[in-house]
Amino acid sequence: MAAKSKFRGSFTALVTPFKNGSLDEAAFRSLVNWQISEGTNGLVPVGTTGESPTLSHDEHKKVVEWCIAEAKGRVPVIAGAGSNSTKEAIELAQHAEKAGANAVLVVTPYYNKPTQEGLYQHFKAINDAIGIPIIIYNIPPRSVIDMSVDTMKRLWDLKNIAGVKDATASMVRVSQQRAAMGEDFNQLSGEDATILGYMAHGGHGCISVTSNVAPRLCSEFHIAWQKGDHATALKLHDKLMPLHNNLFIESNPAPIKYALSLLGKMDETLRLPMVPVSEPTRVAVRSAMVHAGLIN
Repeated sequence: MAAKSKFRGSFTALVTPFKNGSLDEAAFRSLVNWQISEGTNGLVPVGTTGESPTLSHDEHKKVVEWCIAEAKGRVPVIAGAGSNSTKEAIELAQHAEKAGANAVLVVTPYYNKPTQEGLYQHFKAINDAIGIPIIIYNIPPRSVIDMSVDTMKRLWDLKNIAGVKDATASMVRVSQQRAAMGEDFNQLSGEDATILGYMAHGGHGCISVTSNVAPRLCSEFHIAWQKGDHATALKLHDKLMPLHNNLFIESNPAPIKYALSLLGKMDETLRLPMVPVSEPTRVAVRSAMVHAGLIN
């Protein structure tokens, strides 16, 4: 089995800014630079948080290219390349590799409801088509299906399968996956609110929505944890917890885009069927940002 990259710390699942119905390139590039300057350990463009379902293929590829160009190798870029069509996922993954991405994030196919064998063959086909690491994105709440630990173990034997973005919110799963695949299997939480427990069970980091708006605090949490300073990590977790909760009162990424608009980072614009958050959610998001010390 080929050596596989290690991904550790705070990775931001980047939003995709829009303006007048089009991609806002300036706002996106500015967001990338701000994230890196604030200590974010890695960037994940065009995942679900990046509204990938409503981007055209050309737009998707542009966002990946902008992210890689702006990052300039300062932090790794794990490009979203998932689809419920294996052929489409291969195309996006091959583009990401050609553009210079360090890895790809591939979601378990949604809507189709493949069997565990179907999941294995889907990821194997992508593995065989590229030469960079693949992070499996296991998110049963959005894709309906749940990749089993046994299927992950089979995939781990392939040369490019490097780990998982785990959005099951199950602490037990972290330990089960570590027991099956070992310490080198990258385990990144996909649920901000569970990160403290996830790390305690042996996780390596988080692909975070919250870090869009609080990159420094999220990075400091992981630095504290890696140093074994669990008391500081707990304090930072408590500071961030209202954000971890309130940014998901309504469907992501509507709340996080509102939060970023409060910081002047971009317009709140979303693409249908996503719509701006309601007034009660605005109040809750603002309150959480005040609690975290991001605004007055």
